Amino acid sequence: MAYLNFNSSNCRNCYKCLRECPVKAISVLDDKAQINEELCILCGHCVGSCRFNAKVIASDIEKVRDLIKRKRVFVSLAPSFVSSFDVKGFTAMEKALKTLGFEFIEETAVGAAAVTNEYKKLLSGGKYRNLIASACPATVRLIAQYYPDALPFLAPVDSPMVAHARQLKKAHKDCAVVFVGPCLAKKREAAESGFVDAVLTFEELETMFKEAGITPDPSLEDDKDALRARYYPINRGIIKSFDGFVDGYEYLSVDGVNRSRNVLENITTLEGMFIEMHACEFSCINGPCALTPKKGGLFKATEQVREYTRSGLSDKAHPLRDGEYTHKYERIPMRLITPPDYEIRTILEATGKFKPEDELNCGACGYPTCRDKAIAVYNGMAQIDMCVPYMREKAESLSFDIIQNSPNGILAVDESFRITDINEQAARLLSIPRNSCKGELIERYFNPTDFYIVASDGKAVDDKKMKLEKSGAWVEMSIRKVSGQNLLFCIMKDITAEIEDKSRLDKLKEDTYRTTDEVIGKQMRVVQEIASLLGETAAETKIALLKLKNTLKTEEE
Repeated sequence: MAYLNFNSSNCRNCYKCLRECPVKAISVLDDKAQINEELCILCGHCVGSCRFNAKVIASDIEKVRDLIKRKRVFVSLAPSFVSSFDVKGFTAMEKALKTLGFEFIEETAVGAAAVTNEYKKLLSGGKYRNLIASACPATVRLIAQYYPDALPFLAPVDSPMVAHARQLKKAHKDCAVVFVGPCLAKKREAAESGFVDAVLTFEELETMFKEAGITPDPSLEDDKDALRARYYPINRGIIKSFDGFVDGYEYLSVDGVNRSRNVLENITTLEGMFIEMHACEFSCINGPCALTPKKGGLFKATEQVREYTRSGLSDKAHPLRDGEYTHKYERIPMRLITPPDYEIRTILEATGKFKPEDELNCGACGYPTCRDKAIAVYNGMAQIDMCVPYMREKAESLSFDIIQNSPNGILAVDESFRITDINEQAARLLSIPRNSCKGELIERYFNPTDFYIVASDGKAVDDKKMKLEKSGAWVEMSIRKVSGQNLLFCIMKDITAEIEDKSRLDKLKEDTYRTTDEVIGKQMRVVQEIASLLGETAAETKIALLKLKNTLKTEEE
């Protein structure tokens, strides 16, 4: 079952979730992030890091509603509720949850008290050089999968959630148990335990309250004695749940995965340590599905849990329920392959890393070192082109080559209309020195009116023909505003040859028209002269013929 993943349509390929993931259980393929469930410890760090709402958390709301219809449903309520909901204590939450249809509600602290008692037994036995105690399933999985050398130090005891569910099902064999808390990893722990039927996060419970129109009554006071185990969801909470300490141990609290890893890496060098360990900084009150107070944040949340626990404490010890709470944690094998060095080198060289000094280890891709990313690529969890410095260098090099080798003149100006970049062709067309014109006002070199207009109304200028007076070149000029930046860029296409060809063609046409007119005029004159000559000849011929006719006629008479 996928307890957590990302909505690929919302993923922006920013690698932030991968940077936040302490065990790098996120694959980025086809520019989309996906969680590798086998590697994920469900710490939920990636949940808070994604601001594009790309996270998808498996919901048990419908499953719980179905359970309520069919069975008697008991709630194991994590004591951190007091820092997520605006209530003074358990009574208000109990009433609200019963209104939703749950039959019986009890704090998980009842199970935690039994777990604390088991820790005391283990310490008193003197068997453990160091003892790691954790109610956090993300921490347990971190140890079992990534730090198996620390497994001998992990207390073989159920978590408070599982211990409490065992108690409830032992007393009420036909009931279903629903855990309610701030933790995402509890969903997987519940499924694997066989004792917890479903898990509602505080976010899911808030949704159910809103849909049912229920608001826990903040005025209700508690009427039950408190357990020390209510301290569990805050730093040093397990330690504070002890009513006395076994001698010979130093009692420490470690919160956050990175701090926990530091301890786990060195656990074999330590001695005489009782270490409570939490994957979340500030412990469970900062769980990935907690509702942290808007005012005061996590410090306020810590104060609320402390005050809630102290307010009901009495000298009378809370009776412990008998039960079997041991749990043997097994190593979880790793499925990642560590490739041979030559394979790593081949992958590194594909991103321009031929020497150790080429490996920047900048972490922009989400991996701490270039070699770690190369291993992820080998295992099919990352893409070669995730190397941000390499891709930037490649893009800049390609962009530079395109701009500088463009047959068109290209220049860019900033919001002050100063030249920020210019290629050789633009410098030639403008007849200005390329290296010294950067930073100069564009008006020094030609009329900037069109730049002002584009900057003012954002409307582009397209293919405007103009003559550059300084060089005498003719260009088709296009000016556009760069979206999201205070930059204008101009492309100038040299059309001088076209203009000159057109000018020559126009002159040739004009000369042809003039020559044609002259030929036509001359031809008309010739025709007219011919016609005139023909007219005179015809008249003379007529007169001569008439004379001949008259002569012949006279002779006949």
